Amino acid sequence: MPEPSWIRVRGDRLVDESGTTVVLAGYGLGGWMNMENFITGYPSTESLQRKALRNALGEEGYRRFFEAFLDDFFGPDDAAYLASLGLNALRVPLNYRHFESDDAPFEIIEAGFAPLDRLIDRCAAHGIYTILDLHALPGSQNQHWHSDNPTHWAHFWTHRHFQDRVVHLWEAIATRYAGRPEVAGYNLVNEPADATGAVIGPFYQRLERAIRAIDPKHVLFLDGNRYATDFSVFDDPFENTVYSAHDYALPGIAHGATYPGTVRGQHFVRATIEQTFLHRTEFMRSTGTPIWIGEFGPVYTGDADIDAMRYRLLRDQLEIYAEHGASWSLWTYKDIGLQGLVYTAPDCGYLQRIAPVLAKKARLGADSWGADDSNVRYLLDPIDKLFDEEFPNFDPFPWGRKSWVATLVRNILFAEPLVGEFGRCFTGVTPEEAERLAADFAFANCVPRTGLAEILKEHRGG
Repeated sequence: MPEPSWIRVRGDRLVDESGTTVVLAGYGLGGWMNMENFITGYPSTESLQRKALRNALGEEGYRRFFEAFLDDFFGPDDAAYLASLGLNALRVPLNYRHFESDDAPFEIIEAGFAPLDRLIDRCAAHGIYTILDLHALPGSQNQHWHSDNPTHWAHFWTHRHFQDRVVHLWEAIATRYAGRPEVAGYNLVNEPADATGAVIGPFYQRLERAIRAIDPKHVLFLDGNRYATDFSVFDDPFENTVYSAHDYALPGIAHGATYPGTVRGQHFVRATIEQTFLHRTEFMRSTGTPIWIGEFGPVYTGDADIDAMRYRLLRDQLEIYAEHGASWSLWTYKDIGLQGLVYTAPDCGYLQRIAPVLAKKARLGADSWGADDSNVRYLLDPIDKLFDEEFPNFDPFPWGRKSWVATLVRNILFAEPLVGEFGRCFTGVTPEEAERLAADFAFANCVPRTGLAEILKEHRGG
């Protein structure tokens, strides 16, 4: 494998050291150093899940489970598989808690970098660039579970203390990886959601200056506000910077949606999908900077007809990105079966152990992503009706009052009591058994989603 080449911005393209255009195409590694409930099956937030597992497994069992999990979730075989499909990039979401404790702010945890260093090396051995993505920030940069947020408030934007800690953490990351060309760059804040819009711009400026004082060479990847969809906070582009939009298409994530078809009153065909892409990337095209779609991708149902429609949607998106020279990162590489390119075997010990909680989560629609709330509409409909009647002008950031109600009722009120039930699924598990359960996420024990893999091979020539 040749030595990795530095990636940099030249006009509206990324290029390597020879000046050859590079299109970064790959996956996001959700569920690994930033965990999410739908990806590995727990309810609510990562921090609550970890607390429940520590109580159930004990300190040794907890330690051995997560040491094995962090090694098995993305091993050499995973990197080789991505490369075999012609993919060349892996976006790596990170939770700040691996590198700093709330009990000791500003004290960097050196051991937290060990699994990340290992992953970077594994990817580089197969010609895969990594993009380091700070996905969960102290105080939470957005209102939802994927920033390890136990509430619906993004306190990061209202507390200078949290912002100072993130600058300090990025300074530590930049210091560690400044000389590593196999790291394509730094995705500074995943899906920021500054409700006022007044803090995010100055914070990005401050963070850019701090990193550039240490590392002037790596590409910076900046998500727009409102979950990487609003770029009005930016003025002139920073040097050597890519602006990242997230481009989830409603027909790929809405329950019961068809494609082409009408979803929530809007008709979707390929032209509609392209129009949304053009709207979300207008800032990049108007400033002549590269386009990177940091997240996108449908969820899958197991229904052959629905999944075939979603594969068609994915093909259309990939073709649109290719026509516009956009780099991209699909969400997500590995999970327990909803969206991953690779997923755990349905009969594995881990899934059998948590099966009752998975069934109850599905029944209550307790997860936000990919969930069906039809069983609890009898509760939600009257609340929505009351808000329509009593608070017709209430339009909370970021997605309005129906999403706000769903977050509070399904994703917090219903999800938090389930955490204890999840923990009790592991009562009596020995440390040795805990390691074996973590190994259910190893590539050799997982199932590739072959239809999805074929689309990627066709598109990338793998």
